[in-house]
Amino acid sequence: MNTLRRWVLLLVVVEAIVLAAAVTGGVIGLTQLGEARMRVVDQIDPELIEQRELETSLLEQETGLRGFLLSGRVDFLTPYQEGRTQQQQSVADMRRLGAVEGTPAGADLDLVLAKAVEWQATAERMVGAPTDQTLVETGKAQFDAVRAALDSQRANLTAEREANRQTLLRSAILLTVVFAVAVALLVILFVLLALGFHRRVARPVFSLANEIRAATSDISRAIPPGDGPQELKQLAEDVEALRKRLVAETDELQRSNSDLEQFAYVASHDLQEPLRKVISFCQLLQRRYQGRLDERGEQYIAFAVDGSRRMQVLINDLLAFSRVGRGTGEFADVDMGEVVRTAIGNLEQTGADITVSELPAVRGEESLLTTMMQNLIGNAVKFRGEEPAHIEITAEPGDGEWTFSVSDNGIGIDPEYADRIFVIFQRLHPRAAYPGTGIGLAMARKIVEHHGGRIWLDTSATNGRTTFRFTLPVGEKKP
Repeated sequence: MNTLRRWVLLLVVVEAIVLAAAVTGGVIGLTQLGEARMRVVDQIDPELIEQRELETSLLEQETGLRGFLLSGRVDFLTPYQEGRTQQQQSVADMRRLGAVEGTPAGADLDLVLAKAVEWQATAERMVGAPTDQTLVETGKAQFDAVRAALDSQRANLTAEREANRQTLLRSAILLTVVFAVAVALLVILFVLLALGFHRRVARPVFSLANEIRAATSDISRAIPPGDGPQELKQLAEDVEALRKRLVAETDELQRSNSDLEQFAYVASHDLQEPLRKVISFCQLLQRRYQGRLDERGEQYIAFAVDGSRRMQVLINDLLAFSRVGRGTGEFADVDMGEVVRTAIGNLEQTGADITVSELPAVRGEESLLTTMMQNLIGNAVKFRGEEPAHIEITAEPGDGEWTFSVSDNGIGIDPEYADRIFVIFQRLHPRAAYPGTGIGLAMARKIVEHHGGRIWLDTSATNGRTTFRFTLPVGEKKP
């Protein structure tokens, strides 16, 4: 099964193999490098130094003996004795460094010592008989053999040092090659991973995203499963199932909207007509029998007229509320300053001091925005306090939107009701105190949300004023 999990597992295995090979080669190279370095630095070079010391000590012995034979002075034998002492020290050091029995270095040292012992035995005899030319010639030949053994020992140590130096160079080259191969393999692995990711993951994801965007524009368009990993295919199937569900719910919503439109038609015609008759006949009764009925009878007729009128207002408000966002018009650039002036004019005499700052143009539907501002300003006028009403309307720019505020010095709203006031038919005061149907703020919220914005009561205001804020998308700048 072609799944992302298998791709990831394969990647992990391949990367682990590459890293293991790189680490193994590196360890081997480092081990060889360390061994060769230790052999050269800690053994062969010190052995060469001690070999030179040994050679020097034997040469000093030969020089001291020759001086004694030529001059006959005993003090010339002092270098000979000191050379014997230095010889013993050098031999001990070379044994410690590895020139022991069973090794090539040990065999070379044993040969040098054997030749030196033969010459030293003859030298002792020459000290007792310094004029014996036969002993002198014998000693000379024996010391030449010592020299030859020393030359062979030095040559072997030098050759061994060169061999280990070559091993050191090969180990360094091996480390470089291992590092280069590891880097090359990682680069190749990264390229293959990038190509494989693009082919097996990125391309199917982009294709699925394009299909989803196309389905967003045309929800009836089916989303194919694609050819990516199993997880993406499952995702495509889930999105397709969601699309089918949305199509079904959209159809149901369209049927519901159709029923709502039919209800609106009935409410605006069939319900309005008998309601108007009730109001008309109640008014006729009120005019014809005014003064003929007792106080209670006239009160009953007044109640009927008032109730019928409020029912008519409520039906009209509900119709207006239901029409928001349902084919009421196209969006255009709307001058909010002109919208506010129209809204204030529709309210006729407000008796309020209204301060309006310079307002921008926004994208929206002018009639709906006028209704919204008319509701907000009308609420500020209706719920005024004891002082003369003062209303301030301002706007501030934001990221692709404008934030408007409508602030007044009215009776205020408790912060705990900040969300409740935008629910339809929600009232915070008795109808006798403040008339209305309780639809104004719900209508304002529906209009703002229809324009892609949001509206809220600013509960953080500390100046004792009631402030409503709402956002609308930016339109073209006014000339």
